[in-house]
This record gives sequence, C-alpha cells and structure tokens, in this order.
Amino acid sequence: MASSRLEPPVLSLAERDRRWARARHLMREHELDALLLAGFRAREMYESYISDDYNEGCVLFPLEGEPVVLTWAHLRVLRAQYSRERGHALWVEDYRVTASGSAVAEVVAEKRLAESRIGVVGLSSQAPTELYGAIPANFWLELTASLPKARFRDVSEEFSYLMLAKSDEEMAQVRYAAKAAEAACRVIAEVSAPGVGEEVVFAEATREILRHGIGLRYPMIVMNSGPHTLSWGPPRWTTRGEPPRVLARGDLVQAELMPLCGNQEVQVQMCVALDPLDETNRKCERVARASYEAGLKALKPGIKFSDLVAAMEEPFKSAGCWAYTPLVHSLGPHFMAGRTRINMEKVDFGVRFVGAPAARERNAVLEPGMVFAFEPNACLDRHRVNIGGTVIVTANGCEELNHIPTEVTHKQ
Repeated sequence: MASSRLEPPVLSLAERDRRWARARHLMREHELDALLLAGFRAREMYESYISDDYNEGCVLFPLEGEPVVLTWAHLRVLRAQYSRERGHALWVEDYRVTASGSAVAEVVAEKRLAESRIGVVGLSSQAPTELYGAIPANFWLELTASLPKARFRDVSEEFSYLMLAKSDEEMAQVRYAAKAAEAACRVIAEVSAPGVGEEVVFAEATREILRHGIGLRYPMIVMNSGPHTLSWGPPRWTTRGEPPRVLARGDLVQAELMPLCGNQEVQVQMCVALDPLDETNRKCERVARASYEAGLKALKPGIKFSDLVAAMEEPFKSAGCWAYTPLVHSLGPHFMAGRTRINMEKVDFGVRFVGAPAARERNAVLEPGMVFAFEPNACLDRHRVNIGGTVIVTANGCEELNHIPTEVTHKQ
C-alpha cells in the first residue's frame, strides 16, 4: 500500500457558476423557465451536474433564483450538512425532504413555476440500464397530476450533450479516475492465475479503486472468465447463489471497470490471457487491437461520431469478426454508443427479441474536452476479446489515459 494518502480533485464554486451558466443558456435556447434534473437511482446521476452531490432525489433549477435539492430522507440532508461542517462548501444551500411527486409539486408552486415551461432531464435517458428512463413512474404520475397547468418538455438529449465537453476541473477528475483504473488493471494482471476464483479478482480490483478515495459507477465491475463465452454483465454470483468460477489455463479473464471521481466516469476493458490461447482468440485479439489503433488515428476535433465508429469497424470487415457491444461510447454521460453491424447477418444469439432495438445512432461533431471509452471487442462464434481504455479529444487529436488495458496481458 502506498505510504502517502491519495486525494481526488475537488470542484470549485467557479466550476459551479460555469455549469449553472451553461444550463441557463440551454434553458433560454429552449424557452424553459426551470429544469427538473433526475437523480433517483439514475446511473448518470444528472442532478450532480447542478449540485455536485447525489442524493437519490432530484434538483429543481429555475431560470431565475436559487436551485433546490429534493431528496427522500432527512439523513441525506444531514450528510450534506456534515460535509459543510468539515469545510466542504455546498453548491446548493436549499436542501429539502420530499417523499412524493406531489410534495415536489408544492416546491414548484412555491417557486411560482406551476404554470411554466419545465425541462425534464432523465425522463427518456438512454444510458445503459436506463432504457426505460430514470424517473420513477409513481413520482412522475403524482408530479404531473399535481401540476396540470405546467408544460413539461424532455430535454435529456440536449442536456447530455451539454455535459460532454469537460472543463479543466472536470478533466482533472477524469484523469484521476483513469489513474485509479490503470492501477486496478495492474492488480488484475497480478492476481489472475490458474486456481484463483473470480471473486478474488473482483475484490482486489475494487479495493484498488476505492483506495484512491473514489467510487465506481453502477454496475461497478462487469466481468467474466473462460476460454470462450458471450456472457457479459455483473458476475452472476453477485446476485444469486452461484459459486464464482475458478480460473484455468486457456482462459480469458475480462473485466470492465467503471471508476467514478465526482460524477466523472472512466471505463477500461481489462483482458488477461492465461496462456496458451487458441488461435480463434488470438485472431480476435489482433482485430480488437487493430480497431483500437484505427480509433486513435481517426479521433480528432471536427469529425462526426459516426466517422469514428466507421474507422474502428474497418478491421472487422476482412477478418470476418463482429462486435457484441459498442466499439466506443461517450462518457459523462454514456449516451452516444458506437455499435457496428459488420458481419452480424448470420449471428444467432439464441435469444428472443421483441420489438425494435432501443439504441439510437448519433452524429454529433466531436470537440476538444470530450471523453470516450474505447472498447473494441472482436467476436467469432462464442469467442470474444474485449480491450480498451479512456481517450480524450484534444485540440489537435486525442490522448490515451490508459495503457495496460488497451492490449491483452498474457501470462504464461
């Protein structure tokens, strides 16, 4: 363990003022009198953009006047007050407990907004695990029934774009989270070995990230192991009575880590090969790395997100590989997802689908300060290799924040 204490970067009141000004500019563009920003159990924690806090409630942010943090229990308010007592300034002074959508409507009316135009952030969120939105149905029904003259407009998409380009202070948090991710990848490489249980890898990676004084975005760590599998998600043994798998020779140990500093998320795709690997996995490894390098070469300000995806999918065409998950996606928030359909015509997951896919294609023009998770994954049959790390758009191109997880770590 390091002898010196690690301390994550904090945000200043100047950063608060910058964010509030950007939010109000957006409101004026769309002729909105207020914003209602979802926190609740939202993965992206939109309320934190205004409050630099996450209280599992929401924030009412008027065009004129002071915002209000609305949360579900007094313990959340006392927690914030305790931070202030220890010298950490709060961005919002007005914290209140509202146990229903009807109670929130009372605050809206108090602010003289009951007949106004209110923008809603989180109603139609497209982040992973939030395809149904981030606002509880009962809250929404109570709120709207109590405010029959208010005019609500979902601006989740517009607000998500507003969050993408990072300030210097936000970028400091991104870099710190990426540093923690790199350290955790080093630990995964060290502990992964035949005879070791998945729970050991999970625990040690989590410990290393938490040691940096930061958290992890839900679902914290996605992980699987085996010589070939399309299983992907939180380990099954974290949610049911199923023993963790024990690693063996020929396995790939693959883990997606999601460290979070403030509300700035990074993602890395760590992959350890317990050699020897079969030739199919080695081919997938080569294609995934070629896709990663193609993305680095293409990423620069002024290109469209779709151009970046097209560059990263090029190596898949001649190789015959396909991709199971996005090759690249935005961070802070995760709502632009670069999926490819290359070579998927004959792929059969053996899964029943109902209705059209929910994922949206976006063609945003990339700007300096945007942050992306490069996560090229190459598949053949049930074989899959996934690598990648956090990359930022710079004034002249891009910068890699991670290195260990951007290629497969081989262990003899």
